[in-house]
Amino acid sequence: MTLRVHVDTEFLAPLGTSLTRLVKGEVPSRVASGDSTLWGDQAQPEASIRLGWVDDPALMRPLVDDVEELRRAFAAEGVTRFVLCGMGGSSLAPEVMASWAGVELDILDSTHPDQVASALAGDLGNTAVIVSSKSGTTVETATARAAFAQAFSDAGIDPATRILIVTDPDSPLHTEALAHGHRVFVADPLVGGRFSALTAFGLVPATLAGVDTAALLADAHAVWELLHEDSAENPAVKLAVALSTPQRDIAVLTPAEDLPGLGDWIEQLVAESTGKSGLGVLPVVVSSASSPEAHNPFDDVLVVDLSGTRADSSHVSITSTLGGSFLLWEYATAFAGVLLGLNPFDQPDVESAKTAARSLLESMPRRADASEVSNEHTLWAPGEQRSLAEAWLALRDALGHSGYLALQVYGNRLEMSHWTSVRDELSAHLKRPVTLGFGPRFLHSTGQFHKGGTPDGVFFQIEIEARSDRDIPGYPYSFQTLIDSQSWGDRQVLIERGRPVLTLRVDSEESAHSLVSGLWGSA
Repeated sequence: MTLRVHVDTEFLAPLGTSLTRLVKGEVPSRVASGDSTLWGDQAQPEASIRLGWVDDPALMRPLVDDVEELRRAFAAEGVTRFVLCGMGGSSLAPEVMASWAGVELDILDSTHPDQVASALAGDLGNTAVIVSSKSGTTVETATARAAFAQAFSDAGIDPATRILIVTDPDSPLHTEALAHGHRVFVADPLVGGRFSALTAFGLVPATLAGVDTAALLADAHAVWELLHEDSAENPAVKLAVALSTPQRDIAVLTPAEDLPGLGDWIEQLVAESTGKSGLGVLPVVVSSASSPEAHNPFDDVLVVDLSGTRADSSHVSITSTLGGSFLLWEYATAFAGVLLGLNPFDQPDVESAKTAARSLLESMPRRADASEVSNEHTLWAPGEQRSLAEAWLALRDALGHSGYLALQVYGNRLEMSHWTSVRDELSAHLKRPVTLGFGPRFLHSTGQFHKGGTPDGVFFQIEIEARSDRDIPGYPYSFQTLIDSQSWGDRQVLIERGRPVLTLRVDSEESAHSLVSGLWGSA
């Protein structure tokens, strides 16, 4: 068993009241027993149907055996490439698992036409697709499924033989999939999406891709009982207390080389679970311990080292396996909800952006007049600013001493890994934390915090036009129209919540990079 959470002694000392509250209140054992009353009367109905994740992870081993058998059957047919269509918790955990194992799993978690085209460009003859959604009504997943179904049909391949479904029992997707002859893996309906890493949503795609998920389950099982202990030495108790530190509502996550991508999964879990009622913890995923927020942390920042090797320079340092990490953060997030007085299982503000996007798609209104139009870009700025330089300075000034900047890029994230350095440069320039999210993926993670969490964020949207648009089979609009509606819909909701939003539209990623980098020279 390898699981250790080290919290700096001087940092932990003032937090004794929170530690005692969790231990004396028997919060760990009560969560383990499925006590849905811990988060208050209003949260109880939701919590009562969202605690299935506390069951022993070893119970999922028969599912893994079934999926491994299916993988062997696919291999015998020459099917060796797997594409996962999912959003939020349905895609982030399998993506981390595949990166950890060093195996290929293509992820389609975007409606950007260039990323859709990239996913469809592979050899369909050796491809199987996993469509993963609790309800199946998530627009990104539904449109991706439609695109692949058409592509398989055009290639003379029966979509029912190559598109697998992971969903809740009796969901609309479950019913439709059975009617069309698809193979369906039914997930536990008592587990919310962001807590579903070690359920069918995480295990089916990862196992098909070749991840040793049996080992992950064994590692999780090894720490399972430890996380139930009503003890100050319980690693999840220590982590929850640190996450709930007064005056430190930003958690900077420095990476572990042997757990690539884990920070992105944690970001989704913590931001969506705690970012509500004007409160919460905003995770900031950084590329290294030398990133500005980690190297010289601000007074309102908690530095969390995911590698377990930087205890001297971090408030919290964690040593864990991947399976143990999934459970540790799920339990710690649930415990933090108790300390913060928040329901960690709902996401009241995620739906607002979806509703706004649906409204735009139904009415197709014209966008508001741009603040500035040039050969390089189109700009929509807050207030009276008419140029990009003026709008940037106004956004910077709105940041204040306790805020954060959310850099939101609507483009093909598969071609934009170097934007992590842009994020670092922005943070160094602004001397405040900066998050980097790719739309519409982030709408299912930090999007909840942006609208429901601490109201001190400022937002820089960058829309990158596709090289070519793509129609969506069976839908009256294209992928470009869809992602434009998602971007503009989120912008409208943010503005309604009083958040400053700067929107920049460009014709290519290269133009976006050049324009954004050029802002550093602004006075």
